[in-house]
Amino acid sequence: MLSKEKEKKDENEILEEAVEQQEESPAEEQPEEDLQEKIKEWEDKYMRLYAEFDNYQKRSTREKDARYADAVIDTVEAFLPVYDNLERALAVEVEGEEAKKVLTGVELVAKQMKDVLQNLGVTQINALGEEFDPNLHNAVMHVEDENVTENTIVEEFMKGYIYNGERVVRHSMVKVAN
Repeated sequence: MLSKEKEKKDENEILEEAVEQQEESPAEEQPEEDLQEKIKEWEDKYMRLYAEFDNYQKRSTREKDARYADAVIDTVEAFLPVYDNLERALAVEVEGEEAKKVLTGVELVAKQMKDVLQNLGVTQINALGEEFDPNLHNAVMHVEDENVTENTIVEEFMKGYIYNGERVVRHSMVKVAN
């Protein structure tokens, strides 16, 4: 808002200055070189003002996008423990018709939660069998394993998630082979 007001103020000042100069001395009396110089000066002021406004618009857009991303990440981060618990519930072996019906309901809720995360641009970080990346993974254990190459993730304790492929919502907690 301040830039728009400044732009209007600058434009008004330029116009007032031009009117004052025109009233003080008619255009016929001023040499053409002076007029050309004034025109160039005004064009320069206009171009600078236009560039400043363009930069303001771009900066505002970046800041708005960053605020939105922060809000999404904060909200998703709060819901991830619920999603983890739904997945733990799905891993339980059940017997009996009633328990199987409940498990089916939990599956539907977990699928719905996964769809919501995907619609928000949040995807799961691949970890198991991948090379350890400290930007995506949090190594909580190391193990000696000759069957696996060094710095390979052999076990995932907690799934990690990433927003739009660039911002980590939660790092994967993993076990890494030395």
